[in-house]
Amino acid sequence: MAKARFDYAGAAKLVEVKDLCEWFPVKRTIADGILKRPVRYVKAVDHVSLDIFEGECLGLVGESGCGKSVLCKSILHLLPPSARRKSGTIAVNGRDITRLRERELQKLRGSLFSMVFQDPMTALNPSMTVGAQLAAAIRVHAPRLRGAALEQRVLELMRLVGIDRPEERRGLYPHHFSGGMRQRVVLAIALAGDPSILFADEPTTALDVTIQAQILDLLREIQQKLGTATVFVTHDLGAVARVADRVAVMYAGKIVELGTAEDIFYDPRHPYTWGLLQSLPALSRGKPRLHTIPGMPPTLIDPPKGDSFACRNKYALAIDYEEEPPMFRISDTHFAATWLLDPRAPHITPPIGGERHG
Repeated sequence: MAKARFDYAGAAKLVEVKDLCEWFPVKRTIADGILKRPVRYVKAVDHVSLDIFEGECLGLVGESGCGKSVLCKSILHLLPPSARRKSGTIAVNGRDITRLRERELQKLRGSLFSMVFQDPMTALNPSMTVGAQLAAAIRVHAPRLRGAALEQRVLELMRLVGIDRPEERRGLYPHHFSGGMRQRVVLAIALAGDPSILFADEPTTALDVTIQAQILDLLREIQQKLGTATVFVTHDLGAVARVADRVAVMYAGKIVELGTAEDIFYDPRHPYTWGLLQSLPALSRGKPRLHTIPGMPPTLIDPPKGDSFACRNKYALAIDYEEEPPMFRISDTHFAATWLLDPRAPHITPPIGGERHG
């Protein structure tokens, strides 16, 4: 993590999420109707509070299904109509956008915030050239831009994302490009409206390791060049270590630990974060087998009482099975929701990191 430390003291708060809950109704059966069973919900995002600062790169990590993508799509108001927002507010630049109409939200998407999705091939139109798709995205935000000026902006965006010889390649179709190049095109489209916040949802999942590194470096370079805040969604902690200033660890729809990259990687406090870090090949310390977290994540339809991670946590205390832990403050930048940080908890030497707990 050879990165300059981000200055949070002087950074403006772009997004403020408070106590957000996003639930999805479970499909009802004929028997449910006959027996008049109540509607059940998947609690995909459960009482999440999070700030996003101007110019930072925030890594959002956790196992598949923990709510990372749902949280991002909720902020952008891109969830399907079946989603139910049970509580919470979302403020952008101090303005509450929780109940804005779709027409007002469309003005914000692309210009204020934008998103890069996992699979570039499904995000691009196979029947249009990449230049035409970029031009269409630009004109959504600058409808008066035409002719030579529009052409220049297309070439400028292609160069920005590292596509060589843009004059030649703008006339090619998506299938002419490699997976890494298609992801660069998608990134260029996402940047067409000069957004303040870029959400990147698993942008390197379908790419090989070498191309992944190139895309990660490109994201970091663009963030620093344009001052765009980036929310990087992934289950790859190695990728997060490469680009993130701050990291939020999610488990079962909740944020269980939040801190700077240094806090999370060198002084983790939540047992779930310990498990994730121990599973990294770089930290295997020559062991023949990588560490795994035992068990499976709980169902989000009927989550267990107390701490959702308790049944997989070998450090669990009796209170973990009875009461959900609050978010304990460790420092001005570091917070974790674990009863191990309660002053009454026993002293435990963490399996990873340099601090003693208790």
